[in-house]
Amino acid sequence: MKLRLIAVGKIREPYLAAALADFRKRLERYAAYEEVEVAVARGTDPARAVREEGERIARTLVAGEPFWLLDRAGSQLTSIELSEKIQRTAAGGHTRLTLAVAGTYGAHSVLIERADFVWSLSSLTFLHEWARAIVVEQLYRAAKIARGESYHH
Repeated sequence: MKLRLIAVGKIREPYLAAALADFRKRLERYAAYEEVEVAVARGTDPARAVREEGERIARTLVAGEPFWLLDRAGSQLTSIELSEKIQRTAAGGHTRLTLAVAGTYGAHSVLIERADFVWSLSSLTFLHEWARAIVVEQLYRAAKIARGESYHH
């Protein structure tokens, strides 16, 4: 199954860009992977930024395609549970799974309502750029688990 990650903004920090490049390379050995960056809403109040970024993400979604949203209010999963959930999604006949990491101020209600699953990485708060890197690393780890490979190293 193809995996697609939609994220708000570009990665600015070189160390984080390098980590993402490494995890992308590792993941692409297991699954087709694509990242879509949507523009950050600048110079606006937080509520307007959430709305604008939510609308930008929503425009990239395909009707009938599974969509998971990253949000701290979502459900937490172990790496094994994540792998199993992705495998069940693929077994349901879906050819692509889209995930989204919203911007600094969180996700708009239109995305929460559209999401088939709302996933929380932790009850901790992360920068959205870090959340993006963690998601890609966890997708890679889930792919290794699905193949029965060691995933602790």
